[in-house]
Amino acid sequence: MKALQIAATGMKAQERNVEVISNNVANMRTTGFKKQRADFQDLLYQNLRRMGTETSDAGTIVPTGVQIGSGVKIASTARIMSQGSLEQTGKELDVAIRGEGFFQIELPDGNTGYTRDGSFERDADGQLVTVDGYTVNPGITIPDGTQDITISNTGEVQGINQTGGTVTLGQIQLARFVNKSGLEAIGDNLFLETNASGTPQTGNPNDSGFGNVQQYFLEMANVDAVTEIADLISAQRAYEMNSRIIKAADEMYSTTANLR
Repeated sequence: MKALQIAATGMKAQERNVEVISNNVANMRTTGFKKQRADFQDLLYQNLRRMGTETSDAGTIVPTGVQIGSGVKIASTARIMSQGSLEQTGKELDVAIRGEGFFQIELPDGNTGYTRDGSFERDADGQLVTVDGYTVNPGITIPDGTQDITISNTGEVQGINQTGGTVTLGQIQLARFVNKSGLEAIGDNLFLETNASGTPQTGNPNDSGFGNVQQYFLEMANVDAVTEIADLISAQRAYEMNSRIIKAADEMYSTTANLR
């Protein structure tokens, strides 16, 4: 009886589904987080009677056939890269992206990471860095004593120096990808380029194909609590139904074993 194995694959798939939902809910307040969705595929089929085969010398054929499936598997955990809501923070180095693009971050190993988390700080040398101390690329240095830092929608960073003059401190650039869902998440709100994502295209905010940036704002996670709860209930019900199939199959085995 294959029902036991088939139902077991269903329970395992729903376990993975709940894990994905749990991660989404856990990151509801994570800046720039992009939720995931579990996608499933059916497993191979056993053809007990193949459709389209001839059943007589007159050329009659089997219209539907008999196929028995072997269960389900998780195919992908697709990342949904929709825009999250913007939340005002009042902090002058907080920057949110509205539209397409990622901030470029120089990682300690020399690679470039990509993020939607614009909660930036200044390090001891005045460089613009992430909360982990990673440099924002291209580098922007804010000299000591600079006041009234402004970041325009196009990413131009300006400030007032000690003599009261306005100075341009740097330019924030964004990167975008043909398939941004193909980026690899490595934690710490960072993504890495992959063969699936394609190579990054860089440009200034508000350039053609790029979004703009908003100072004093951060982009929140695109997780909707109501949707996640509904998906969780559906996953629980599917898990319960598969467990009942296992129980029914076990009872059928028991009946067979007790035949006299």
